[in-house]
Amino acid sequence: MADYVEASELERQKRYMIKIKASNERFRARTGRAPVAVTQTYGCQQNENDTERIRGMLQEAGYQFGDDEKTADLVIYNTCAVRENAEQKVFGRLGILKHLKERRPELVIGLCGCMVQQGHIAEKIRETYKHVDLVFGTHALYKLPELLYRALTENRAVIDVENSDGRIAEELPILRESGSKAWVSVMYGCNNFCSYCIVPYVRGRERSRTPEAVLSEIRSLAASGVTEICLLGQNVNSYGKDLERQVDFADLLRMVNGVEGVERIRFMTSHPKDFGARLLEAMAECEKVCPQLHLPFQAGSDKVLKDMNRRYTKAEYLEKIAAVKQQIPGVALSSDVIVGFPTETNEDFEETLDVLRRAEFDSIFSFIYSRREGTPAAKLTPVLSEEEIHRNFERLLEVQNEISKKKNDAYVGRVERVLVDGPSKTDPSVLSGRTATGKIVNFKGGAELTGRYKGVRITQAHTWSLNGELVEHQ
Repeated sequence: MADYVEASELERQKRYMIKIKASNERFRARTGRAPVAVTQTYGCQQNENDTERIRGMLQEAGYQFGDDEKTADLVIYNTCAVRENAEQKVFGRLGILKHLKERRPELVIGLCGCMVQQGHIAEKIRETYKHVDLVFGTHALYKLPELLYRALTENRAVIDVENSDGRIAEELPILRESGSKAWVSVMYGCNNFCSYCIVPYVRGRERSRTPEAVLSEIRSLAASGVTEICLLGQNVNSYGKDLERQVDFADLLRMVNGVEGVERIRFMTSHPKDFGARLLEAMAECEKVCPQLHLPFQAGSDKVLKDMNRRYTKAEYLEKIAAVKQQIPGVALSSDVIVGFPTETNEDFEETLDVLRRAEFDSIFSFIYSRREGTPAAKLTPVLSEEEIHRNFERLLEVQNEISKKKNDAYVGRVERVLVDGPSKTDPSVLSGRTATGKIVNFKGGAELTGRYKGVRITQAHTWSLNGELVEHQ
């Protein structure tokens, strides 16, 4: 059973928010403006969801929000540990902030998330980036009010990167940007320990929220006008295994499907080893569940999959894909692929290309293997040279781009129901939205259509998006 943060502790954090808000009101009286916070997120949807909670707490503490660090009073970067380039981006931003801090010593700089949950990274920040005022890991998110108060009142860096299996903190304030879509975490952590992945070490063990807590949040969102829900978990297929009653993710999908006001349900991420008939049946039978599935396969070679500790074979994966296509006609498939895992040979890579051609994914998220300190794979010596790995990566993109374009071409001439996200940043007369299958559609229209479902006839297909025109009678 998941461990929960006690109500008394959450009340204590609220009192810190009240203290910060009082200080910020004095700041407003003195300067004529509210203090401005800038938050920036690196990484996955779970990180985005965590940032929404950070912003919710900051809003209750009296902060307004901006997007320019140069004029901010507080900057918080929510970091990712999955790939090295994400870490390097953060260190680069910290270098820029050092100069801002020298000019404006009152600027408060904070780092949080998966990257700083790693002990060696936290120590590096402590020793090298002394201008950082606040560092807190994934397990200390709910303690932000206390930690920020200390950073504001103590003349030293405040660091909380306690290593634990993690606890669930319910009913934290949350500030979402979209009025029509919302991410809802149904569980946290991961028990899979794929040999290349740092997530179980920084996010802790799997722990599920109760169905009642999930449904309560979704009903509240629906009452506020949210119509599309994306259920989040590192491996949603494991949902419920730690609860005291018998309930799994298929059951939860059916419950969410019954919530009035919700029109679309998406979810991510599924692990192939746990994706089975019950979940597939729920997807096919629940009319609100979108015909879309993200099912990472990572590599096509059975040998590499074993070295990755993925616990399925290429044949088993393709069998599951075939079953999905049979039960959900027109389903849009996506996946994650790693190129250049240390034990991968060129022959192994050909197996990966074979999976692409046979599965015919609508899109993939592809990455060159990134060594993560503390994982088993970090001890392995790569078989292929950097040149070979990059050449294989380019081949992967060529094969997938051709498949993606073919998949999108099939939409031309069809009328799709599109949930409008809003105007383009470059051309306000062009709106962007998504189909039930997750395809991006761009079309002419007014900003007043944001958040509404509109019929759009697809007129042109690109590799990663579609163009269309409004169908007025829809």
